[in-house]
Amino acid sequence: MIQTKSIFGYRMTAAVVVVVAGIAALISADAHAQNMTAPLTSQQQDQTADEWMSSFNLEKCDFVSTGENKYFILKPGYQVTLEGEEDGEELKLVMTVLNETKIVNGIETRVVEEKETEGGNLVEISRNYFALCKPTNNAIYFGEDVDIYENGEKVSQEGAWLAGQNDSKAGMIMPGKVEVGLKYYQEIAPGVAEDRAKIVSVNDSMVTPAGTFDQVLKTEETNPLKPEEKEFKFYAPGIGLIQEEAIKLVNYTKP
Repeated sequence: MIQTKSIFGYRMTAAVVVVVAGIAALISADAHAQNMTAPLTSQQQDQTADEWMSSFNLEKCDFVSTGENKYFILKPGYQVTLEGEEDGEELKLVMTVLNETKIVNGIETRVVEEKETEGGNLVEISRNYFALCKPTNNAIYFGEDVDIYENGEKVSQEGAWLAGQNDSKAGMIMPGKVEVGLKYYQEIAPGVAEDRAKIVSVNDSMVTPAGTFDQVLKTEETNPLKPEEKEFKFYAPGIGLIQEEAIKLVNYTKP
């Protein structure tokens, strides 16, 4: 009887050792995984499987049509002018925040007009619709009306879209909190407009005809509809867009 108890006791001890060793291994593996994985921000957690954010929790937003975040100004009267040269031709872009609003998909948005010229000739006028989401301060893009010109005549409205129509949804033009590596859709109009941006850096310095700027935000913009195209844009705190490819900020007017 004593030998039987002794053998049974050894068997129990061995089983306990195995169980304890297994638990210790699991705890160690979990701790190692936690140490190897950097914590994700809430915005990064919202990115889709292919790492591009396309959902911005708009149902939680208290939208306003006037205001600003660090890199995006949405106040009537605000205007920036960018100029440059490409292939020997003078380029000019004037962006103006209008004292005008438009209801898009049930949301009051602010109208921002963009006017582009090449060699002094008008090539495009677009009316873009934005609102700020509170409390995140994300600048949300609800669409645009586009007029394309050739030789002074309107020839196309290519690229026009509005959230809530034809399966289109609002995108994010500029996050309220910028994070290097953040990727997000600016336009979500399937087959029409699918611009998206990746934040490359937030501490660049940039010299423009309008001045020198620090803490400049740099984005890389791509479009799955035109995979061969890529462009970089630069934004200054309290100013907004200061460079887009060949054109740089030459003047800005605050209301």
